[in-house]
Amino acid sequence: MATKPSFSEEVSNLMHASHGNPLKTCVQCGTCSGTCPVAEFMDHTPRCLIGMINANLKEEVLESNTFWYCASCFHCTVRCPKEIDIAGLMYSLKRYSIWKHTYPEGAIGPVFSETFVKSILRSGRSYEPVLAPTYIFSYGVREFLNEAHTATNLMLKGRLPVLPPRIKRLENFKKMANKIIPMGGA
Repeated sequence: MATKPSFSEEVSNLMHASHGNPLKTCVQCGTCSGTCPVAEFMDHTPRCLIGMINANLKEEVLESNTFWYCASCFHCTVRCPKEIDIAGLMYSLKRYSIWKHTYPEGAIGPVFSETFVKSILRSGRSYEPVLAPTYIFSYGVREFLNEAHTATNLMLKGRLPVLPPRIKRLENFKKMANKIIPMGGA
């Protein structure tokens, strides 16, 4: 009878495609945390998060804001002496959290990510006017008006298209994307 994989094994399986060394090779040196430009905003540093994953602390990891605050600068990955793809880990945790619906209520990151993917699947390209409403209202009326003013100026100058551009062979793209992105009929 097959046994259910541990949380650490689930995360390792998600990271398999990134070709980084497994998290078990982490020596907890702290290089990732020391080079992270947004570590001060995270409730757990990347080093701590890896330790929590290796200890199978699934609930604590998924309640963390660490992977949602990741700036995707790849400093951690480039500097890791054990060549662990820590940025890939952060992406894996985001995907896992979205797939399992385990993100904190009101978090901007998961909603933005889902909206981004759906936007890509609709036209084959990112389209900012569709993405903006997923986060802009959370910053207040003043910020909304500033963004609306900027967007209007960009459209008037031809820098932001009024309609989203579409790629050729969109149906082929959608078929391919639906095989790798479990978005439930998006």
